Amino acid sequence: MSKVKAVTNPSREELLGIIDSALSKEAMLTIFARCKVHYDGRAKSELGSGDRVILVKPDGAFLIHQSKKREPVNWQPPGSFVTVEERDGIIVLRSVRRKPKEILEVELEEVYLASLFKAEDYEELALTGSEAEMAEMIFKNPELIEPGFRPLFREKSIGHGIVDILGRDREGNLVVLELKRRRADLHAVSQLKRYVEALRAEHPAVRGILVAPSLTSGAKKLLEKEGLEFRRVQPPKRESVAKGRQTTLF
Repeated sequence: MSKVKAVTNPSREELLGIIDSALSKEAMLTIFARCKVHYDGRAKSELGSGDRVILVKPDGAFLIHQSKKREPVNWQPPGSFVTVEERDGIIVLRSVRRKPKEILEVELEEVYLASLFKAEDYEELALTGSEAEMAEMIFKNPELIEPGFRPLFREKSIGHGIVDILGRDREGNLVVLELKRRRADLHAVSQLKRYVEALRAEHPAVRGILVAPSLTSGAKKLLEKEGLEFRRVQPPKRESVAKGRQTTLF
């Protein structure tokens, strides 16, 4: 996956592709759009149609900025769960905070630009490596997945998205690995399921394995229901990066 992808005036398919990739690959999502905003939580608010900047971060933070003032006009904190759906032909971004219960929805009426940025920032403290480093570690040590596993392709495009690692097991079955450097959730399972189903249309035997340090109870139940598998793998450790003053260019 490239670090940056941007599309101006995206089609419905392009927009859904960027949003899905950003949410599943822990990338920063930025959308310039005319939109409506609905909030229901400690209070209720409605924001009519207007041009805004929407920012969704990998930690679940969700911010909507107007063309004035410093603070976002609507926002959700880190830890919120972000999904995308389509209602009556309109793509809707939905952010849910559980405690206290708050729901923020953005109806994307017209999108001028959508982008994702696979940002890596370890300035404060870096405890684990990136998913790219996880993939490299697995290619060097395929037995981390299981004896006889052979990784063949990294970031393999299959038309329905990009598979982190595609390989074969000792029986010759095709194996799809979906990597998460943090705790995997329902979205990760749904992503893996979609890749496996797409490949099963062309190949007789396909296994799907979610690879992460841990997973939520909901993700575990869905994996079992869909006949998918889980491997507990810790990302490679990084050393702490000391904080320092910003240096000037001149």
